[in-house]
Amino acid sequence: MLLVADNLQITNPLIDAALRDLNPDPIHEMVKKCVEAGADAIDINSGPLFREPEKKMKFLTETVQEITELPLLLDTTNPAALEAGLSISRNRTIINGFSLEAVKLEKILPLAKKYDCEIIGYLLYPNSHVPQNESERLNIALEVYGEFQKTGLDNEKLIIDPVIAPVIWENGNIQDTEILSVLRNLPDLLGFSVKTIAGISNLTSGRGPGERKLLLERCYLPMLAAAGLHMALLNVFHTESMQTAKACNALVNPKIFTWEWE
Repeated sequence: MLLVADNLQITNPLIDAALRDLNPDPIHEMVKKCVEAGADAIDINSGPLFREPEKKMKFLTETVQEITELPLLLDTTNPAALEAGLSISRNRTIINGFSLEAVKLEKILPLAKKYDCEIIGYLLYPNSHVPQNESERLNIALEVYGEFQKTGLDNEKLIIDPVIAPVIWENGNIQDTEILSVLRNLPDLLGFSVKTIAGISNLTSGRGPGERKLLLERCYLPMLAAAGLHMALLNVFHTESMQTAKACNALVNPKIFTWEWE
């Protein structure tokens, strides 16, 4: 699994202030810490960026690129901001992402074709509701793939996000168990080895005891790895979760095992 840092978020007051003032220093510091923690990629979660979206996304993208050549996930629902970031990105770039919602099919999905980049497809209904079981998720996967095919991009450009459910939902733990089966069945369903990504923080969103949240995170990561997950989006400052994820990678790696894994 590639480990994608989800730490660069507009919901962080330090990042929000840095973006408001166009101050690169807090962003540089955050990215350096993510790289040191073992991140394989950086998710730039800018939010919708209602004011000066192009200027702010260009600032964010360039500021991150000044520190690292790691892949970038551009995470915004604002198409103008998204395109602004894509237009100056030098790193491998992934659009995060699109769903069956009409505006995203019309405004965001075509950008993957225009900039010849990878894009994440969420398994959500057009009204953004989360499917309730494996069957619904697989049906939506077929629709997402059908829309993606219309772009003419190669299949390797598609990444599927099954959308992890918070365990505090009425059937959240059941959904998250079925997601493991979704991950295993997607390649046969779509006819190719589709890449997948999952937002680990979704699992424990909402109220709950911190230590038990982290324990669930560490337990679920090996289950996802065994099911074939390609990319895990997580807080890379959760040290024990990162250690667990790296151990999973050592076990599922087809290369000869060595104790020198990192």
